[in-house]
Amino acid sequence: MDEASFLAGYNPRDYPAIAVTVDVVALTIRDGKLCVLLVERGEQPFAGHRALPGGFVREETLQDAALRELAEETNVRPDEGDLDRVHVEQLGTYGNPGRDPRMRVVSVAHLAFAPRLPEPTAGTDAARAYWVPVEEAKDLAFDHDQILADGLERARDKLEYTPLATAFVGTEFTISELRQVYAAVWGEELHAGNFHRKVLSVPGFVESTGETASRGGERGGPKARLYRAGDAKLLHPALLRPTREDRVR
Repeated sequence: MDEASFLAGYNPRDYPAIAVTVDVVALTIRDGKLCVLLVERGEQPFAGHRALPGGFVREETLQDAALRELAEETNVRPDEGDLDRVHVEQLGTYGNPGRDPRMRVVSVAHLAFAPRLPEPTAGTDAARAYWVPVEEAKDLAFDHDQILADGLERARDKLEYTPLATAFVGTEFTISELRQVYAAVWGEELHAGNFHRKVLSVPGFVESTGETASRGGERGGPKARLYRAGDAKLLHPALLRPTREDRVR
């Protein structure tokens, strides 16, 4: 059957109606803690419940829809100078029947991970918007608990295999400052000496500037050396989380 013949006999009512939405797991580090952006829903379903920012897709790409919803519901727009430091990627597709009481809805979730994201202001159908430490983000609307859990795992994996953590420190940084990023995202205490050794053993991860920090080192020790991000795109060997290292052994 050619296309013209198919379209002549096509009836949309022969197919079930399915809507497409986007949900955004937006993560940043605030006051040394990994935080996720949540909204308080102002409309049904789940009015008054906390949820991830998101909404229905229009005539746009999925990523454009995710960024639009993030901006419309929270007014979070990364500073123009930080756009190259914002990591956005598709996280997964969620389409279990009944996940949305209105109709059959398939959501394409996105992960947005960036430093220095501003204080949000609620907009459109969100009554409030705020940053919440990830350990306090529970009992979310729809299936957002699962989406958030998947987003956290993806972000933690990214720090194991990519140099993404260097986006959360200054252009020049100490190994201690880099370790604080890993500790916040992984939610684990890290041994200073072991971490320092592992970072410097990964080719292209960081490179020395030849300078030292103006402030003293940890516990009043000598001034720490300064580093900058290297040219590595992937970390090999990977920096595994301590809990994952225990499972590997």
